[in-house]
Amino acid sequence: MIELVYPIGATAPDIEPKQKITAALRHALGNGAEPLEVLRQGVEMLPVVDPSGFVIGQASRKYCHSGAKPLHPVVHLHILNREGKLYIQKRSMKKDLLPGRWDTAVGGHIGYGESVLEALFREASEELGFYDFNPVWLLSYVFESDTERELINSFATVGNFELHPDLDEVDEGRFWSFEEIDANLSKMIFTPNFEKEFQMIRKPLEALL
Repeated sequence: MIELVYPIGATAPDIEPKQKITAALRHALGNGAEPLEVLRQGVEMLPVVDPSGFVIGQASRKYCHSGAKPLHPVVHLHILNREGKLYIQKRSMKKDLLPGRWDTAVGGHIGYGESVLEALFREASEELGFYDFNPVWLLSYVFESDTERELINSFATVGNFELHPDLDEVDEGRFWSFEEIDANLSKMIFTPNFEKEFQMIRKPLEALL
């Protein structure tokens, strides 16, 4: 597992290009307010890392998905039942990226200040109401798409769990056999990230059964 290493006694710098502070914006911000602090209120900030996990900066989720491609960390959790089937979620049609595609059971960004495992359990609870599991680390790797670049820590867990998908986050979820997944690869059914990762983790997943 590539754990994150945050700066000691300091906050990592914001790496986004600074917004030009016009006279009108300065007036709107008010006297004595720090422009960056005000502009960042309510904005989800993500750590920006090097490939070894050292946090070298921070940036908003929007900027990380803008095509600028700062490397930011992500967690994935694959859920296997005792019959050897893999739980996959169908991304909500409200998602900005790849709506309606089937994807990893749990996946999400690590927020600035979080550890890898803190983010993993938070995402599992938010997406599936899932708290009680033992994660097994599978691999870490860098994934790059047209819009972003992610440092992914991928985990798995095995058991006959009761899952409660948040229908604001996903449209549905169900267990798929590996043969069913194989039959639907390269058909625009799964996300590209899931297809790539499934090929990488298939043997480690089978070894857990």
